Amino acid sequence: MFAAFFLQAQIFFNLGIQSNTTMVHHSGSIQSFKQQKGMHNSISEILKEKTLKPSRRSLPCLAQSQTHPQNLNHFLSVPLSPEPKATENNHSVSASCTHITPPPTDSSKDQHVVETETRTYESRADESLLIQQKPVWRGKLDVRAGSVQGHNPANPSGLMFRDGKKRIDYILVYKKSSAQVEKRCTFERNLRAEGLMLEKEPSLTNNDIMFVKIHAPWDTLCKYAEQMNIRMPFRKKCYFSDWKKKTMGSWFHLRCRQVKSWLPRNPMKLDKEALPDLEETDCYTAPFSRTRMHHFTINNRDSFFSNSTRSRIVHHVLQRTKYEDGKSKMGINRLLGNNTYEAAFPPHEGSYKSRHPIKTHGAQNHRHLLYERWARWGIWYKYQPLDLIRRYFGEKIGLYFAWLGWYTGMLIPAALVGLFVFLYGLFTMDSSQVSKEICEANTTIMCPMCEVNCSFWKLSDSCVYAKVTHLFDNGGTVFFAIFMAIWATVFLEFWKRRRAELTYDWDLIDWEEEEEELRPQFEAKYSRKERVNPISGKPEPFQPFTDKLSRLMVSVSGIFFMISLVLTAVFAVVVFRLIAMEKFASFQWEFVKKNWQFATSGTGVCINFMIIMSLNVVYEKVAYLLTNLEHPRTESEWENSFALKMFLFQFVNLNSSTFYIAFFLGRFAGRPGDYNKLFNRWRMEECHPSGCLIDLCLQMGVIMVLKQIWNNFMELGYPLLQNWWSRRKMRRVGEQNNLESKEQLPQWDKDWNLQPMNAHGLVDEYLEMVLQFGFTTIFVAAFPLAPLLALLNNIIEIRLDAYKFVTQWRRPMPARATDIGIWHGVLEGIGVVAVITNAFVIAITSDYIPRFVYAFKYGPCVDKGYQHEQCLRGYMNSSLSVFDMGEPKNGSQYQTRYCRYRDYRAPPWSSEPYGFTLQFWHVLAARLAFIIVFEHLVFGIKTFIAHLIPDVPKGLCERMRREKYLMQEMMYEAELEHLQKERKKNGKRYHHEWP
Repeated sequence: MFAAFFLQAQIFFNLGIQSNTTMVHHSGSIQSFKQQKGMHNSISEILKEKTLKPSRRSLPCLAQSQTHPQNLNHFLSVPLSPEPKATENNHSVSASCTHITPPPTDSSKDQHVVETETRTYESRADESLLIQQKPVWRGKLDVRAGSVQGHNPANPSGLMFRDGKKRIDYILVYKKSSAQVEKRCTFERNLRAEGLMLEKEPSLTNNDIMFVKIHAPWDTLCKYAEQMNIRMPFRKKCYFSDWKKKTMGSWFHLRCRQVKSWLPRNPMKLDKEALPDLEETDCYTAPFSRTRMHHFTINNRDSFFSNSTRSRIVHHVLQRTKYEDGKSKMGINRLLGNNTYEAAFPPHEGSYKSRHPIKTHGAQNHRHLLYERWARWGIWYKYQPLDLIRRYFGEKIGLYFAWLGWYTGMLIPAALVGLFVFLYGLFTMDSSQVSKEICEANTTIMCPMCEVNCSFWKLSDSCVYAKVTHLFDNGGTVFFAIFMAIWATVFLEFWKRRRAELTYDWDLIDWEEEEEELRPQFEAKYSRKERVNPISGKPEPFQPFTDKLSRLMVSVSGIFFMISLVLTAVFAVVVFRLIAMEKFASFQWEFVKKNWQFATSGTGVCINFMIIMSLNVVYEKVAYLLTNLEHPRTESEWENSFALKMFLFQFVNLNSSTFYIAFFLGRFAGRPGDYNKLFNRWRMEECHPSGCLIDLCLQMGVIMVLKQIWNNFMELGYPLLQNWWSRRKMRRVGEQNNLESKEQLPQWDKDWNLQPMNAHGLVDEYLEMVLQFGFTTIFVAAFPLAPLLALLNNIIEIRLDAYKFVTQWRRPMPARATDIGIWHGVLEGIGVVAVITNAFVIAITSDYIPRFVYAFKYGPCVDKGYQHEQCLRGYMNSSLSVFDMGEPKNGSQYQTRYCRYRDYRAPPWSSEPYGFTLQFWHVLAARLAFIIVFEHLVFGIKTFIAHLIPDVPKGLCERMRREKYLMQEMMYEAELEHLQKERKKNGKRYHHEWP
């Protein structure tokens, strides 16, 4: 009895019930959870169940070596043996830095515990605790790997140190001519003291460049993995967690699988035989602990920590290592800023191209695999290998491409509906009553549209203008606006569900609970003021509220100043349009003179685009300065603050002129005889008789197309030109150094000659897509082809970004994230603005409401029911007012006293000449009523849909709760089994093991 009691106590003590050592949180007692769910009381009873088809995360944990391409086996086949200590002598240290043997990184007691448990694990012979490996695809690729097995792993052009055993986890680059020798030597000496191993290599393409190769030994990886709470796979087997499928009708699922097998194979899916890295290999995870190493699946030390995890650990050390005395003198970012180092990056895993086809010889490395199955333009129609992207670039970049793919897929129904609306306008263009009346109005004389050089003109001269306007302003406009408002809500709600599935599959569920590290710049600024962190309980630098408020006020003032600069630029464009209007109207070229409105709008849009792109460069620098002025506490806060400023600047810059055309153009022009003039000199621009919507379409179409072309060039064309120039210089140096080809260069030299990732990370990538989302939704009522253009651009954008990440950029630092950050809130805000904007566009900019009022109040179908186009007969005549010009002048082209203009005003012979008619007030009331009804209706539908769709799928919630229970049970039984083996090995009684 006492022995059993002590055994139970020892188990729960080792499981870490205390808050500081809890590996997996489990709310409530296990017994109550079992009674509520009707589950088995132990793993042994679960094992008695019939074998069911495993779910994604419940498959057995395969050996880590199976998650790598076949041709990487020579890197991963090193026997399980202790790594060389970090204190051993490095023969390649430059003479400028004196090598100092670092002190031990851990106490001898901790090292004894780790080494004892390691030897216990290595000598363990119980097959019940080992993972039963069942290679699924290895046999199919053995022949493919045969041609490259003779590759020498000690080749210096590979990813190893000179001894061919130590993997390169990070690369530092510095110039030999740099004056910061002392800081660099101190920094590297401290890196060795932290347990890292360094080796230096001169560049083969630049005699002034030196590379510092960094390797993290096993002990160092374990130490910092524990400090960083990195979650690693359990050593125990994973058990089936989708227990509910057992009672859901196996016959029905069997029939569904049979029907699915009869259907043709989806061509968009990737071939898993050609892409073996997409095999399901994930399993239960928990924060790594050196004292519980026997819990984790350590089949191979070289592959236990993935390349991205190793790079993340080394980056963590680089960020926290000092180069001078003092709290603020630390971090690789500061050394990069003062030119001590030129660059710091994790290396790519070899070349992205191969002489042999991947189908017959397999992938050489993960980078080659990504290029063949993701970055090539020939597979633009395939799904993205998100698991492989996440494994190579990290969760943050993986989530970006997941969101981009989801957004692109959701654009397909929006593009189809928008295309149908456009085609409806195209097919009904000739039968439109309004277009017919304009084209047949040969006797209707219109008043001049400018003061000096404009003359009278016939309404029928704008026939083409009216027909083009009908393409975008027809009966389907209101339906499409409502559809896009609902589409934006559905897109965001289903993305939440997709994001929940990804965070579950990528083991990011509990990552949000971890405390984020402080930025080195924040620590340096506020190192003298500290307070206790309420989460960690440790003292940390603190920014006083008054200091934070003052800096925030300066930042807000800068934002408003830049926005006012945007409005000034828009005003300048308006003045240009007023001047160009008169110049084009008197142009000698008859074609331009006849179509002066198109010429004015087109040149105004192009000049506005050039101003937009010029100001974007200024905004980026201003946003960077303002964000650094605020001194954000963490990297995520800095990124969110910078992203919000960039979005505000560019959103106002991109859409201010569009808002002017949509809501202000032609609203303050006045009437003949009483026109409003800017500065009492230039007459305000007025709309065409068929409306201002065509000007809005032209503005959106030109800016959207030109901006996408420019962005694609800057994202891919500019790096291609830079890399071409770098390769050209490398060829010149290679000829001098007798290098036959680029293949002879080591990987670090190749990566150094690539372009670094943008300094702002993914902010520019998200910003481009979010601004496109705004263009697609905010003014979609005026331009139904916007979703189609966005879809075509995004299909190119995905492969362009993939090609850029894989081939043109250095490998970015793998970072973790659970969502797209502040951009989700920005997208929701755009969705709200889109509803309001589309309501005003339909009510004010388009002629939908005036036509609707005329059909039901003033047309021939009053009290007869609406009969579509027949009820709009006479609409153009009722929408044009009459102006008395006096007696016609001699030599005038049109000998008439009266001309017409677009407005609802009384004729000159009425009791109140040129006063607003009753129809004007009816149209105004209908517009205001439509805005209110449209907004309330759409917002109600959006809210209902948002509450109807849960953020997390129900099945996923149940699976997560089930797995938490199973993890607790597995940890309990693993600790019980471990203690039994320890007791059997040491021959001790249980009460002697109690601390």
